[in-house]
Amino acid sequence: MLGPLHGYAIATRIRERSDGALLVEEGALYPALHRLEARGWIDAEWGISATNRRARYYSLTGDGRRRLKAETASWRRYVSVVEKVLAPGEA
Repeated sequence: MLGPLHGYAIATRIRERSDGALLVEEGALYPALHRLEARGWIDAEWGISATNRRARYYSLTGDGRRRLKAETASWRRYVSVVEKVLAPGEA
């Protein structure tokens, strides 16, 4: 599990893990982080980045971990169903 990350690091991780297929713009990322924080799924604290700049670092809360686990299971079920629909079958 990753430790706390600031917004730029989160966007970079998403881009790298998706081999560049997913690009999260600041205009989408920060409002999403604020919504997650308001729901109690992440915590945010001010810190200093590797470039010696002040940045907010975000980390999952216990509720956030539980929500992530549930959403991941739901997504995997959805992907499985879509794969079944798209798979060649008997006519």
